[in-house]
Amino acid sequence: MPASAADHHSPTVPRRTPSRRRVGRPPSAVLDQGVITVAALDLISRKGYEGLTMAALARFLDVAPSALYNHVNSKMDVLLLLEDHLTARVDVSAFADRPWDEAVYAWAASYRDVFAQHTPLIPVIAVLPVTNAPQTLAMYEAVASGFRHAGFPDEKIIPSIVALESFIFGSAYDVTAPADIFDPGSMAPATPNFTSAVHSLKNEEHSRPADIAFTLGLDALIAGLSKLRRFS
Repeated sequence: MPASAADHHSPTVPRRTPSRRRVGRPPSAVLDQGVITVAALDLISRKGYEGLTMAALARFLDVAPSALYNHVNSKMDVLLLLEDHLTARVDVSAFADRPWDEAVYAWAASYRDVFAQHTPLIPVIAVLPVTNAPQTLAMYEAVASGFRHAGFPDEKIIPSIVALESFIFGSAYDVTAPADIFDPGSMAPATPNFTSAVHSLKNEEHSRPADIAFTLGLDALIAGLSKLRRFS
């Protein structure tokens, strides 16, 4: 066969089509603690806290479980990331330049609003150690500093913060409660005092009963705790 004919009929090497990454699967270079944190919050919002497992989180991110362990060592590490992510959003700036009672109110209101959006995590984070959670410790440092400068003895600062947090977490749940949670229904005639109190809330100017309860309870706590101060 003439060389020219051979050249004309020689087989050509087929061009390779670049492989395409499966849609929705984040490459390992993109996966980091921030991505894991956001995904864990999303998963909990859909499935509840019980749905947060390392295997479920890996499936949710569409990665192999081993990819997660390149960034976190365990579920506890994920919880610490969640704790830090949420507490970093709590505003503690008022403790720097406002009177103690005003600062406590601003902090508590911000704290309640943040966790009202993530109530499934309250039972977990409320008892989660703060070790190795820098943002959480930063929040507590700001609050403790505000209490100390307001004249609280050291031994009263942590119990005071815990007392306030117990109220704040409960108030966060209350924000999500149905508007008719206290409606006695057909039992109204048998509970006249309670029913009258419930009906009186309709005359309040506040938009939500949860806000009325929050203001009332926080005012009472601030008034009571202020008695522990060595000076005002």
